[in-house]
Amino acid sequence: MRPSDATHQMRLPLRRDGVETELDFVLSDSNRAAVTGLDAWPNAVAGPVMALCGPEGSGKSTVAGRWAEKRGAVILHGSEAAVVDPLDLEGANIVLDRAQDADDESLFHLINLAMAGGALLLVSRRAPRDWPAALPDLRSRLDALPLLVVETPDDMLLAAMLRRAFSERSIVPPEDVIDYLVRRIDRSWAAAQGVVERLDALHRPITRAAARVVLEG
Repeated sequence: MRPSDATHQMRLPLRRDGVETELDFVLSDSNRAAVTGLDAWPNAVAGPVMALCGPEGSGKSTVAGRWAEKRGAVILHGSEAAVVDPLDLEGANIVLDRAQDADDESLFHLINLAMAGGALLLVSRRAPRDWPAALPDLRSRLDALPLLVVETPDDMLLAAMLRRAFSERSIVPPEDVIDYLVRRIDRSWAAAQGVVERLDALHRPITRAAARVVLEG
């Protein structure tokens, strides 16, 4: 049975919760090549389907969200590709985040849909050539996709992630705390969120001494 219209619309959000706006977006050396590539896409050279890959927590979903915002794209996540009606997506620009979690048939249909008009951005940790695919036609298309890469966050982007994590808790940290943490935590959004959560839980001023307690505790 086809989902109700209300449920179906919920499956087609125009933006994902937590996606940064253009004013919030931080361009750094770790995402510059991917952002520049997406700003010029879709085009006749790259074709209508593009892959965007990067490590967990590197900000690739934010980069994809920025493109979606500019292009008015529909954003889907993984297995959601199986529950949408392809007729609703004809000619649309689409972002499929966690694309490696989509089933083969749904992924193949989305690629064919983009080939007929519109654009499809596939976002994942691994490159499509490394995904399992049982359908031979899908395998060949995944292997041939152009690829943009978001690298592990550099100092500038990790500092921005930390500031955002603090801001979500209405905390304005001293810059020396940001500098201290950038040199010591894992380079991911999850790590930034985690250390800020632990600092906030101390219920004391945010200082380098407090940061040291959290990191060494």
